[in-house]
Amino acid sequence: MTTTPPPPVTPPSPQDVSSHPQTVVPLVIIAPVRDEAGLIRLTLDSMVRQTVRPVEWIIVDDGSKDETPEIVRQYARQYPFIRLVQRPDRGFRKVGGGVVAAFKYGITQIANQDYAYIAKLDGDMSFGPRYLEIMFEKFANDSKLAAVSGKVFREEDGKKIEEIIIDEHVAGQFKLYRREAFEQIGGFVEEVLWDGIDVHTARMKGWNTLSFYHPDAILMHHRLMGSSDKNVYRGRLRWGRGIWFMGYHPLYAIASGIFRMREKPFVIGGLLIIAGYLGAALRGAPRYDNPEFRQHLHQWQLAQIKNLIFKNKT
Repeated sequence: MTTTPPPPVTPPSPQDVSSHPQTVVPLVIIAPVRDEAGLIRLTLDSMVRQTVRPVEWIIVDDGSKDETPEIVRQYARQYPFIRLVQRPDRGFRKVGGGVVAAFKYGITQIANQDYAYIAKLDGDMSFGPRYLEIMFEKFANDSKLAAVSGKVFREEDGKKIEEIIIDEHVAGQFKLYRREAFEQIGGFVEEVLWDGIDVHTARMKGWNTLSFYHPDAILMHHRLMGSSDKNVYRGRLRWGRGIWFMGYHPLYAIASGIFRMREKPFVIGGLLIIAGYLGAALRGAPRYDNPEFRQHLHQWQLAQIKNLIFKNKT
């Protein structure tokens, strides 16, 4: 059986994307990717059109077997701030911990060591040309802001559907950090719920974290959240095991599962989150070994439940 080779990639030329004045900021972006040939051009096109550009964008190819590396190379030839680095293929997609391991490898490859901000970006995202500009406005207005993102949406039946996260959380798909705060929390943990552990640790240490809606700062996710490994059902079970590891209070874990029942896959997705959590609890699966963190997390989660109850009574 013969396969038709993919069409050649034609990155937009620097002249095509220079309609907006561009400012280079001391930001390093690291994007761990694996087999993203079908989507990564959306991310590349979004980044080269930004009004505010990073000083360096390291794309870590984590063992792709498709054309992902070649697509990135074609962009890197036209845009020197883009750089491809490759890790040996581990033979499979390792969600969560594998992404963070690739991100950490990217940190070792940073050439511009005087950066003041660092970001982790997925290779299946797109966003408007003012996205980074708007994020940096938030940093300028709050010296205690550790991390920030826009809200995440996906397209479904021609409509934009929000992937709901609370305002205190920061989207894991494009997580932009102040370097000082990132180093103070010790970076990311190599586990599935790394993108929850980090923001709660930041708040525990006195920082603020924020995701917010702005029409020019929408993150479009071109894959259903939690579906990158086999299927979304497996992803929801993994989510439940992840919140057990993170240290969720049982009441908050059940409330989270019930809340997620209104998202695809409807009802069953939330049930699988609860099942994953309870299954991990019954097995005595390991938990994040930081008692201070779990105590802070429980206090915050119980306060959220209390506020919701009183809000519904008023």
